[in-house]
Amino acid sequence: MKLTVHGAARTTTGSMYLLEVCDKKVLFECGFFQGKRKESLDRNRDFPFNPADVDYMLLSHAHIDHCGNIPNLVRKGFEGSIFCNHATRDLATLMLEDSAHIQEADCAFINRRNQKLGKMDAPVAEPLYTTSDAQLACKQFMSVAYNRPFDIADGIMVTFCDAGHILGSSEIIFDLHENGHRVRLVFSGDVGRGKNDILCDPTPFKDADILILESTYGARVHEPQEEVHSKLVNIITRTLDRRGKVIIPAFSVGRSQQLIYSLNQLTRTKSLPKIPVYVDSPLSVHATEVFRLHPECFNTSTYEKIRRHEDPFDLNTLTFIRTADESKALNDRSEPCIIISASGMCEAGRIRHHLRNNIGAARNTILMVGFCAPNTLGRFLADHHPHVSIFGEEFEVKAEVEVMDALSAHADRNELLGLVKQSTGPMRQILLTHGQENQAEALAKALQLKHSSSQILIPHLHESFDL
Repeated sequence: MKLTVHGAARTTTGSMYLLEVCDKKVLFECGFFQGKRKESLDRNRDFPFNPADVDYMLLSHAHIDHCGNIPNLVRKGFEGSIFCNHATRDLATLMLEDSAHIQEADCAFINRRNQKLGKMDAPVAEPLYTTSDAQLACKQFMSVAYNRPFDIADGIMVTFCDAGHILGSSEIIFDLHENGHRVRLVFSGDVGRGKNDILCDPTPFKDADILILESTYGARVHEPQEEVHSKLVNIITRTLDRRGKVIIPAFSVGRSQQLIYSLNQLTRTKSLPKIPVYVDSPLSVHATEVFRLHPECFNTSTYEKIRRHEDPFDLNTLTFIRTADESKALNDRSEPCIIISASGMCEAGRIRHHLRNNIGAARNTILMVGFCAPNTLGRFLADHHPHVSIFGEEFEVKAEVEVMDALSAHADRNELLGLVKQSTGPMRQILLTHGQENQAEALAKALQLKHSSSQILIPHLHESFDL
């Protein structure tokens, strides 16, 4: 039994793990690496193994840093089934086609711009994969409900449990049996904070022999969730007083729906005036419809609202923007409004166009509400860089930049420690992944104090472990 960490090692992106057991190769996660452009391209284009040799794949959830490179995996020879939760299947189908479309559109934009600027020697930009590649990959998905163990091969049983991170997000439990050895390997996936407005709390791990635990915020404690609404009101009201726009880069799956829910509540209680809200992401539009199709993933409170025919995403000042022309038209609007657009790290999609058109006006506010990996445009904004590059052009950041981590879908240090405390099993090894080195190290020290019998490790990229 061997596990190799091929991504999210001492960083937060490009999640990818290869399990070799019972003469089978099982890949779980196949995410985009996001960071410096050349490094990202190289790491996403080439795999450290032969995709054709992989027998099965499992996916914890539909965020692009976990699923974004699946079409490339299929394109390069993987023919096996891809197992995940029902909601994850539906969301990943949208995410992957949207990712391909964005790559195609961005490459076309860059090529047109280079041609217009007379840069004839510039290399032709090409997408990592196409829309047809994404559509083909989605045909290999097979979905399974939470808490329903299933065998993918002799000696390999898998169970998905709710991770409370986004709709359909899962912890993956592997029950492995080889040559008389039995091992329960638990992969946390991305862990939610709990007490979410919409989703259930993360499921404590049971009987874990080996635990792979995310550490995105292993050194950090978030703002209290109770302060979300008051801070949103403060930021939006302040911007309205300046007659400005609030530009919110947000992941299309999870964060956008949480924002819609919160703005709906604040408008209903008259904490905010009725202000136009635009969700400018075709993916967010479709993802919100998928949320409505999967009430089995909702917590009791939200599920009861659905039963009473209340729509938690029905904001009467909300407009979903679908076409590129509608998106461009937002730039001509001078009245105050809120624009929610993807991607959350500002590395692709329509958000870059909105930032390009609004970043230079002091009346506007850019509100960062999610984690951004190092060397991404989102991180530069969150770190208050005075100048940023968008589509190769440098812009002075004159707009106010605010950061709200209370809306984070990731558990913080105390919430991760609390989840492990609720869990059972010897946990003889705890591998900390999906976190910057300083975050993982801080969490390792805190865990060691409470789990002195566990070997706590922070894997390096491509490091292997004998299970």
